Amino acid sequence: MHFFPLLSVAATLVVPATALPKLQQRQAPTGVPDYVLNYAPLVYLYSGEQYFPSDIRAQVSNTIPEINFSPVANVANPLDLNSLNTLSQDVYLTSKDDITKSPAWLRGVKLDGSGKTNNAVTAAVIVNDKGSGNVDAFYMYFYAYNWGGIVAGIKSLQFGNHVGDWEHNMIRFSSGVPQYIWYSQHSNGEAFKYSVVEKSGLRPIVYSANGSHANYAISGTHDHTIPNLNLPAGFLEDHTDKGTLWDPLLSSYHYSYTPSGNSFTPYDTTGTTPVNWLYFNGRWGDQEYPTSDKRQVKVFGQAKYASGPTGPADKQLNRSNVCPDNGQECILRTILVPKDLGELER
Repeated sequence: MHFFPLLSVAATLVVPATALPKLQQRQAPTGVPDYVLNYAPLVYLYSGEQYFPSDIRAQVSNTIPEINFSPVANVANPLDLNSLNTLSQDVYLTSKDDITKSPAWLRGVKLDGSGKTNNAVTAAVIVNDKGSGNVDAFYMYFYAYNWGGIVAGIKSLQFGNHVGDWEHNMIRFSSGVPQYIWYSQHSNGEAFKYSVVEKSGLRPIVYSANGSHANYAISGTHDHTIPNLNLPAGFLEDHTDKGTLWDPLLSSYHYSYTPSGNSFTPYDTTGTTPVNWLYFNGRWGDQEYPTSDKRQVKVFGQAKYASGPTGPADKQLNRSNVCPDNGQECILRTILVPKDLGELER
């Protein structure tokens, strides 16, 4: 595929701390490290967003397990977050509805004025304590649907729509002090020193892209055609701004993660927090439709409707670098611009 010429990059941005509306008191069970909560990201959804954060439980109730487009036999009854681990990694949680009809559950839950998704758990916080004061905290965000956006400004041309969407930030702490933050974006993402990103008080600001929900450190237009390049315009664009404010901590599950046993433990000791869903290794959405399906279109080998994603356990929770190991160079950015031209740490 040929790409559009790269555009020149704006000068370094100086971003002040952001004044936000008064938020609700956060809610978290005893045992979650205070610093994991104090430095938890706040997310701005795009002002024109149509697909909001979604209840994790609802994804199970609105889908059926399928393998190769056929329903799975002998499924646990009821199938819910506590029994989701009984399904194999070949399973796709497939929408019961025709997604081209935009059923209401795909559009998620609109937030209240304090940034909360009421009556819906839409996020998970997973803490990996590596010892010696080294802690990685993952902030996982769930959306029932990913709209891939349009290509090259052509409204009829779309890539990468899919049911289910997991995005995340990861903050690396040393003795309770945040050092770096990772922003997931499509098949890659960006890492920054905590000190340079925009904040409200201690909490870093995240900009969630329209439809795709890719996470960015700055607002505006982001071309993601080429991994590790975040340019202000191009072939495949994400759009972010200060739309609706979301505080994921207000409706989230909280877990610790033990790499040696690949195990998750809820901080909540009442037994009401589901945990088995984290061991589900299948996909949180439909399998990519074949070209024989009238809904499917392929251009340049890219599908309009792609397969749903894997869940939090597949996000390299015990990674060595701030970035996941995905074949791309891990750049720890020390300035906040669409693409950093200098002062890079490797």
